[in-house]
Amino acid sequence: MTSAGPTVFHPDRAPHGPVPVAERVTWIGALDPDLRSFDIILKTANGTTYNSYLVRGSAGVAVIDTVKQEFTTDFLTKLEAVARYDEITTLVLNHLEPDHTGAVPELLRRAPHAHIYVSPRGLQVLRALLKDRFDDYTVTTVTTGDTVSLGDRTLKILTTPYVHWPDTQCTYLEEQNLLFTCDLLGCHYCDGRLFNDRVGDFRFSFEYYFDHIMRPFKRYVAEALDMIEPLEIDMIAPGHGPVLRTHPRDYITHYRRLITKRLARETGTQKTLLIFYVSAYGATAQMAGAIHDGAAESEDVRVSLFDLEGGDVAPFIDLIEEADGLAFGTPTINGDAVRIVWDMLSSLVDIDTKGKLGAAFGSYGWTGEAVGMVEARMQGLKMRVPERGLKIRMHPTGDELEECRDFGRRLAAHLAGRPMEREIDLSALLGS
Repeated sequence: MTSAGPTVFHPDRAPHGPVPVAERVTWIGALDPDLRSFDIILKTANGTTYNSYLVRGSAGVAVIDTVKQEFTTDFLTKLEAVARYDEITTLVLNHLEPDHTGAVPELLRRAPHAHIYVSPRGLQVLRALLKDRFDDYTVTTVTTGDTVSLGDRTLKILTTPYVHWPDTQCTYLEEQNLLFTCDLLGCHYCDGRLFNDRVGDFRFSFEYYFDHIMRPFKRYVAEALDMIEPLEIDMIAPGHGPVLRTHPRDYITHYRRLITKRLARETGTQKTLLIFYVSAYGATAQMAGAIHDGAAESEDVRVSLFDLEGGDVAPFIDLIEEADGLAFGTPTINGDAVRIVWDMLSSLVDIDTKGKLGAAFGSYGWTGEAVGMVEARMQGLKMRVPERGLKIRMHPTGDELEECRDFGRRLAAHLAGRPMEREIDLSALLGS
């Protein structure tokens, strides 16, 4: 077995003690600089942080989130440096994912009197986390507008579901205009200097995190921003990455840009249809062109045509996210769709495809399974597929190209909200 070698820490990323964040607010989180993959799906070139915060009021101490289980000892050591366990009156859990709640069982063992506050959707996850000890603790569910008093400090709850789990919420420290956002406005970037005006350049990590964590939930992010933007905010304390103490509102503004459709200003009320295809011998390309021409006859739909063989998948994702309809053309090779089409479909998990119109088409020589496979995948992505996929054996004839144009017309009609009546070929439905 080959050794992975010693762990190397940059001086600025070395473990350290608790860090004052604001008056009577302290960071008691943990650094994980050597993490290179988070939840399997994210690469973390700069590791991450698990941010936990302690707020001291005149009538008690609150802990806002905890850390991943492996860092429990480090977390408790920091906590003990700034507070006694018998002072902890409040535990606010903004999100119940394990990287934020790993230290909760041990913290509660030492501070069993702490009153726990979670969102209603978080209650079932907390029950699963604490198992047979759940009934030993005092738990209250909170929603937007609820407050928790620490005497001269007040924590106000903002319910922000699906940012990015059903249970997520933010907590606002009213007297200090400090917003604890958990995963919202965070990123996987580890730097022991902690604050955004002191750490290295983390712009890539901030946007990469948004793309892979928040992007599929843009409409929920928009609702969260609607609640956050009217607040007076002097500092944002996320669950991962740098604490945003310098120009914090710039990051909110940037999020607003990231969730705003850019094409809408050009298309107005027009719907958009993107047609992607790969063609082995030109037959599927002919079909794609005819479908494009048919759909383009509608003034209500803006149609674009892309040959996937000539480009990478990644640049198309922004276009797909804003599109109203997607059509994929692929030949059937060895009983399957071609790989780049699968790559494209796989990449769609990072965006919200629910309700988008989907369609499939393609040429085949023997069995033609690819079209049905693509349709099934689109349905799995919760797209609506109102037209049965179009398959043509070998190169299309003139009549078959007209059928493709008609297929495009029908797709455009569905997008415009005026589906065309069509005679049903029962023999085709029965596969005869």
